Amino acid sequence: MLLEKTTRMNFLFDFYQALLTDKQRSYMQLYYLDDLSLGEIAESYKVSRQAVYDNIRRTEAMLEEYEEKLQLFTKFQKRQQIALALIAAIEENAPKEDALRYIEQLKEWD
Repeated sequence: MLLEKTTRMNFLFDFYQALLTDKQRSYMQLYYLDDLSLGEIAESYKVSRQAVYDNIRRTEAMLEEYEEKLQLFTKFQKRQQIALALIAAIEENAPKEDALRYIEQLKEWD
């Protein structure tokens, strides 16, 4: 579960980091990408561990809210699934109609 959350937060951060403040972006990067502990981040910013924890939790909630409204990550995942199905159809010499159907599905998700 923890790995899934970390992976999800990394993707959401990739998609929505431009919507975050510099401090939010920095804390998230240090915590999720650089794998620093809350204590290490707190020490480098001269704030309490609780302040870092609260900021990260609020930022996670914001990222989830952005995703709920904008669905960029969900759309990305769906396009990836369709692209893989299209590749498999081509490799298996599936009927042309199958490939065209996947292409139409990709267009729908853009």
